[in-house]
Amino acid sequence: MSLTDTYFAELSGALRAAGIFQPCLVLDLDRLDHNIAAIKAKFATGLDLRLVDKSLPCLPLIQHIRAAFATDRLMTFHLPISAEMLKAFPDVDLLLGKPMTVAGARHSLTKGVLNGLGDATSRIVWLIDTEERLAAYGALAAELDRELRICFEVDVGLHRGGVSNPDALARAVAALANYPRLKCEGVMAYEAHIGHIPKLLGGPAKARAKAVSLFRQYVACLAADQRKILNLGGSSTALLYDSWVGANELSIGSAFMLPTDFDVPSLSQLQPAAFIATPILKVVDVRLPGLDERSWLLQKLGLLPRRGCFLYGGKWMAKPVYPAGMKTDKTFGFSTNQQFMALPDDASIGANVGPDDYAFLRPTQSEFVLQQFGSIQVYSGGKIAAQWAALPFS
Repeated sequence: MSLTDTYFAELSGALRAAGIFQPCLVLDLDRLDHNIAAIKAKFATGLDLRLVDKSLPCLPLIQHIRAAFATDRLMTFHLPISAEMLKAFPDVDLLLGKPMTVAGARHSLTKGVLNGLGDATSRIVWLIDTEERLAAYGALAAELDRELRICFEVDVGLHRGGVSNPDALARAVAALANYPRLKCEGVMAYEAHIGHIPKLLGGPAKARAKAVSLFRQYVACLAADQRKILNLGGSSTALLYDSWVGANELSIGSAFMLPTDFDVPSLSQLQPAAFIATPILKVVDVRLPGLDERSWLLQKLGLLPRRGCFLYGGKWMAKPVYPAGMKTDKTFGFSTNQQFMALPDDASIGANVGPDDYAFLRPTQSEFVLQQFGSIQVYSGGKIAAQWAALPFS
């Protein structure tokens, strides 16, 4: 199931048959199912999967993966999306993946998107990264006269915030005695940095071992009834672990779609499952705007492509994959209206590189990009089999 000319020709035919002649996001359901099976095969025995909603911002998409893993755990990052998760999935338990301002939490619970959801909000676990935020949430729980579930964000080397060391966590856990309406559920750690540590500085294996050691030290600060959530991992790291890691759940989101930012060794068995498809509007012999007579010289010097095309739309967070050899070029700048793309010198109109043919790009990430098109075209069995609505930004 490699990305061949035949694959994109078949996908183009499916888009034509479905009457789709504008930019769209295509999800290859068969490739997604391959990725689900591959992740299940490598996922640590005895640990639960926590799906990351920001990377899979589509209710049918989340439900499809949830069903495959029989998981009721979600990690959520944006309260309007959190509210949609609570309404759509009565059994899910939500862990915030980033700390929310206490003012934002108060507003959402009393006047905003979580207001009116009643007991459903008891399925949210708020993230605490500092003793100051702990005190603020303790005051909020007292003000609202309700129990708020919390989890501590702990730093295992990423240095993007969170409780900075096990001693600091021990102090925060002790301080919980001052906030009787807060209930500690556990800790959350993220270690996306480990795959980027150069060998000269110890490499990924050493960084992973250090992160795991720190994680276990943080867990040791918790009482037995405070260890419901021992969360670790992300798409690029979760499959590196076995059950020995000391966590009871691992987070994964983007890996199921495999955008280009996740082309990493730990995910080598997965396949790209999401593409931006857009019609080619024009194929041109490139001439430099306003400087026609100098174009040949720049082309001879390799500073200007000889052939190019203009796409319907553009400036997406995505990398071109088809037609073969198509690439971005700064000649005409970037455009959300008609994006110019360079083509190989021998590209000729007619060989799937002409007006009304389709160009395809792979998103660099799945979060945000999947929401840009309103709906997702679901490709399966050689045809567009369904349309799934993406979740709105707010």
